[in-house]
Amino acid sequence: MELLLAHPFALWLAVGGVLLTVEVATGSGWLLWPAGSAAVTAVLVLATPLDLTAQAVIFAGLTILTTLTGRRLFPHATVLGGGDINDTRARLTGADGVAAGDFAGGRGRVFVDGKEWAADLEGGAALASGSRVLVTRVSGARLTVRPG
Repeated sequence: MELLLAHPFALWLAVGGVLLTVEVATGSGWLLWPAGSAAVTAVLVLATPLDLTAQAVIFAGLTILTTLTGRRLFPHATVLGGGDINDTRARLTGADGVAAGDFAGGRGRVFVDGKEWAADLEGGAALASGSRVLVTRVSGARLTVRPG
């Protein structure tokens, strides 16, 4: 610890590294801004000698400023009606798509949410390539769709 206190640049890089590691592990989005603030504090300390109290005040101020600004400029992505963007069922159910190819026997592939998915057509009828579809259900990696 004495080594880090003697070299504040290394201290703030270590703090930023720990915060970034925890952010990557949790994916919360809350620790990204303090990690960046620690990196900026490290650069400031490298440019001008500051005591530990001033460094902590700068870090705290930058953390508050970047967190508030970041939350305003980059709001969390949510599905319609709230929820987790990583929940495929909630995110895809009700989404519009396009048939990526002809459906035969009620089975085919659709392009939804930037990806191509295996799909079953409600009613098992045929569907032409390029037809609009609506996702009604998600079962594993397979979607159930209806013409829409």
